[in-house]
Amino acid sequence: MMRLIGLDWGTSSLRAFLFDADGMVLEQRHRAWGIRQLPEGGFGAALNDVLAGWPTELPLIASGMVGSRQGWREVPYVDVPAHLDALVAGIRAVDTGEGRLLHIVPGVRDAHGPDVMRGEETQILGALADDDIGERTLVLPGTHSKWVTTRDGRVTRVATLMTGELFALLRHHSILGAGVSDAAGSDDDVDAFDAGVHAARDSAASGVLSRLFSARTLVLDGRLAPASVPSYLSGLMIGEEWRIAAAQGWLRTDVPPLLIGDAAQRARYHCAAASFGVHLVDAAQDAAACGLWRLATAAKLLETDASLVGVTH
Repeated sequence: MMRLIGLDWGTSSLRAFLFDADGMVLEQRHRAWGIRQLPEGGFGAALNDVLAGWPTELPLIASGMVGSRQGWREVPYVDVPAHLDALVAGIRAVDTGEGRLLHIVPGVRDAHGPDVMRGEETQILGALADDDIGERTLVLPGTHSKWVTTRDGRVTRVATLMTGELFALLRHHSILGAGVSDAAGSDDDVDAFDAGVHAARDSAASGVLSRLFSARTLVLDGRLAPASVPSYLSGLMIGEEWRIAAAQGWLRTDVPPLLIGDAAQRARYHCAAASFGVHLVDAAQDAAACGLWRLATAAKLLETDASLVGVTH
């Protein structure tokens, strides 16, 4: 029996999950309809496209940039310490124009950073157990990587590192990537990646800015193949994340960090963590789907009681 449709709606993509009565994903769909590249007809057209053929009576819940200022409807952030009940209370519903409500999950704001996140809070809820006790560090790689601290299941700290975006800028818009073929990948040379991680790690207090130009001088010296520059730069950027994490005291020896990401991201971060003597634990697959189900259940959306959330038009 189908009970819920969940949406992970970000900047560059839209994923839809069709859940059964036990919270299992019966079918998953992916579209390139992120909030910055919507089809003609905007959000409504994108939603209709990804849900085509699925039951129209099922409740809808979404997380991610769809609730941002540039999204379908801006949903205010929940301040840390943010827990499940606070996120549920912050859900707002928008009329899709088809006689259906789309319930949008709020993001989380850390005023001490200051820092924010949208979508990651749902992944975190999906990765953590209901009875998660104590303090944990979670790592969410990406264009804007998130390092998050939780205590007893509550998000208490958010830190964003623009690792992926800086890599792309260096790779495609700096002298470091000049002359490198677009066919060269970012992680296909493991040795070059490891060398980049080690260079960032050994930069100590100087940081990765003091090592970036080595991507060019190593090529000029014949010690790094031009095709391996992307792998080296990737190692530098990810290694800098780990150097910062170590310097900031985010790494704990008693509880290994929990890693949330796709297979390729996890592989790179496991390699980098090993260079810092850290063991990572992988979160369950598709934490976003698990988090959407958990939020919908707590919000009683499965009971189709729309009065539990605010409705805006």
